[in-house]
Formats: sequence, structure tokens, C-alpha cells
Amino acid sequence: MDHPADGACGSFLELQKHMDDLVAGLTAEFGKECVLSGADLANRNSGYLDNSPLKAKALLLPSTTSEVARMLRLCNAASQPVVPHGGLTNLVYNTRTTQNEIAISLERMAAVEAVDATGGTMTVQAGVTLRQVQETASAAGLFFPLDLAARDSATVGGLIANNAGGTRVLRYGMMRDLVLGLEVVLADGTVLTALNQMFKNNAGYDLKHLFIGSEGTLGVITRAVLRLWPRPGGAATALLGMERFDQVAELLALAQSQLSGALSSFEVMWNDFYRLTTTPPALSKPPLRSDLALYVLLETLGPEHAAQQARLADMLEKAHARGLFSEAVVAASSSQRQALWRIREDSEQIEAQFRPTFSFDVSLPISAMEGYVTGIRLELSRSFGQVKCWVFGHAADGNLHVGVWGSAIRQSDQAQVENIIYQPLLALRGSVSAEHGIGLEKKAYLSLSRSAEEIAVMRRLKAALDPQGILNPGKIFDLS
Repeated sequence: MDHPADGACGSFLELQKHMDDLVAGLTAEFGKECVLSGADLANRNSGYLDNSPLKAKALLLPSTTSEVARMLRLCNAASQPVVPHGGLTNLVYNTRTTQNEIAISLERMAAVEAVDATGGTMTVQAGVTLRQVQETASAAGLFFPLDLAARDSATVGGLIANNAGGTRVLRYGMMRDLVLGLEVVLADGTVLTALNQMFKNNAGYDLKHLFIGSEGTLGVITRAVLRLWPRPGGAATALLGMERFDQVAELLALAQSQLSGALSSFEVMWNDFYRLTTTPPALSKPPLRSDLALYVLLETLGPEHAAQQARLADMLEKAHARGLFSEAVVAASSSQRQALWRIREDSEQIEAQFRPTFSFDVSLPISAMEGYVTGIRLELSRSFGQVKCWVFGHAADGNLHVGVWGSAIRQSDQAQVENIIYQPLLALRGSVSAEHGIGLEKKAYLSLSRSAEEIAVMRRLKAALDPQGILNPGKIFDLS
């Protein structure tokens, strides 16, 4: 059995003592309830994609921005890596920690501080969940439009750090478009308070955009001012089935022109995905035939339910006259609307029924989607024989999700599968990440979507704001 050299062993022991001393100092200053270590971490999961016990030297649980600042100041002085944690629902391992890293979670900072109904804003701490934001806005007669399946656990801090997307980007934009102001703690403990509440503020650099989508590598988000909208009085939802992708593209153009800005969602499911989520053990039943090539779930939001239904019916009549779909069903109640959405949101059936599964989140022009999907399926079959390739997503904003499984595909084939999915995007000027981020999983492919000059500027920003590289090290890109 090999043993480390004496010098290496000594360095390892020195590192462990260094970290032990830091954790002891943090515990002494903030208390055991704010610094979990050792056996106290056993009941903490690593994340959504990994439910093994959290691997970390310690987990910090601050309750105020001041505590976050003091904790980071101590860690920075000790050159101690720190990994920010939100709801741990990310899909690219950007919250993964090692035994030599300290995690920091803002779950104790979960207060809604203010709602300005007149100004249309909400000020929250970073640990507030998306569900809390949605329900608080609704209670005030307002609406926070961002929505995704992990709404019960995803936190505002994590949503901002990952620039979350979801099902209503077509109308309301990404998380970036819904954030007016931020409070962020930098690596050295500096508190950057820019809790702007104005829609228009053109006074110099808008620094919040540095941190939105930065995946916790530039600062720890502690508070945010979110933009709210008038609460819709009604929704109109329909599921359509068609035979060809050109019908999907033409239907989107018609819906956008006929629904006068009310179209909020336009989700597309290829046949394999529709059959997966409407066949046992999935709970949904197929409301349309299961042999159609594609299915579109579309929804409008507006002030009056009856008006929304009437406008949708009129658009569908025009679409039917043009031969844009073969079958359709329109939700007549809230429960029917939820049932239709369950078909689209039940993507967990992929992981539940097939392992190992490789999942992807890409973006590309809608005009290129049909060829892209046909191409990757062909290449997967050439490489691995019979495979399953589930494709679905927010097609109207260029975002497709892809799940891949094959009886001949092994975990060791991951790089080959990734190349099949990612390489065609270079010629299409697409992106290897539409809404999930880069983290660890996509770091090797960042150069397919960002130029060398862009990545160089990212590194310069990282060096300027976190010169010791303690915040979420190794995520998105390496420092050199």
C-alpha cells in the first residue's frame, strides 16, 4: 500500500489543524447552532442530484447579513474555501463541497421584509423560497411570475445566483429581469448594499448583474428587491398535438400575434417524453392520442378569465383552419389546468425509471431545433445502439431539455454522450446552458458558448472581487 511522503503527510496534517482551528474559532464566536460540523452534518444531504450526507468541514448558518460578513471575513483571512448553499436544487453540481471546504447556507435568513404594492416590489432575505414569494405576492394582490417545479425548495438567493428561468420566460424574462436590487457580501466581508427599488436607475454600473448568474463565485447574496406584476385574473391553458415541427413554429408565431402579449408559456414535448409522463407508473393520463410526433402546452395570463378563454378559443380556431394541429384539449377548470401542467413538469420520471440517465439543458434557435434533435438522436443510435432520448422544454425561448439513456450506455460514456449533445451547438451559436448554469458539470464545455476573451474577463472579475479565490472555487471555470 502506498503512503504519502513525509512532507505531504505533514502538509495534510497542518491543513487539517488549520481548518480545525478555524471551525473552533467560528464556533466560539457564533455558537454551535450557527456552525455545524462532524456528526451534526450526517442528516444534511449534498443536494438534489446527490442525497448522500453533506461532505464539508462545517456548515455555517448565519441569521443576519452582519454574521455573513464576519464569517466570510474570518474565512478569507484563513484562505478557507466557502461554498454558498441555497435550496440545493441546482442541476450542475455548483453547490458540491469537499471535506476541505466550508458550506454557508442562508436558510435562517428567510424573511419577507416588505411588500410595496404601489411600487410593485418585494424585499426579501435570500433564504425565502420561491413558493413563499409567490404566495406573499398573491396575498397582496400581486404576482411574481417566475415559476419552476422546485418552487417549494428553491430559494431566492439560489435562483438569483443561477439566473433561473422556468416556464414563463417568454413573457416575463429570466430571474435577471425580475431583480431590481441586491445586497451581497463579498469574499473579504465587504457588504455591498444596493437595494434599489426603482425600475429605472441609470446611475453608473448596475452592479447587481455581476452577481446574477455568478453561481456564488463572486459574492454571497443576502437580500433582494424583486419586481412584482399585477395579479392575473385568469388563465387559459391548452394542450395540442401535431405531426410536424413546422406546425410548432407556425403555431408559436400565430399565438404571439393573436394573443396580444398575453402568451406566457409555450412548452413543447416530443412524443417520447409525452408517453413517458402519461404512462404508469407516471400518474398522468394521456388527454390526447399518444402517437402524435409533438405536443405543445401553451398558456395565457390576463385580467379576466372569460376573456382569456375567448381569445385562446379564437386563436385555436385560426390555427385549426391552417392545419397547425391534429388534436387539442382546453382546460375548463383549475384542476384540469394543473393536470395538463403535471404532464410537462413530471420530468422526474426519467431519473425514476432509468439509470444512469444523462440530462442536458441547451438553447438554440427554434429554426434549428428539428434538425438538431434529429441529428443527436441519429448520432446516439450510431454510437450506442438503441437509446431513449427524451426531448422537451421551453421552445419559445429557445430552451430544450434532453434526457438520454441506453442499455449499452455506461457512466464512463458520459464524455462521449456530452460531446454528441454539445458539439453541434457551436455551429448553431447555441448554448450548453440555457438556464441551469455551468457549475462543475459543464465547465469543460464553457468555451463552446463563450469566447476566450469572454472567459478571460470572467477570470479578471473573479480575481478582482475574490483575489484569494475562496468563493465556490473550481465552479464555472478554473482560475488559470
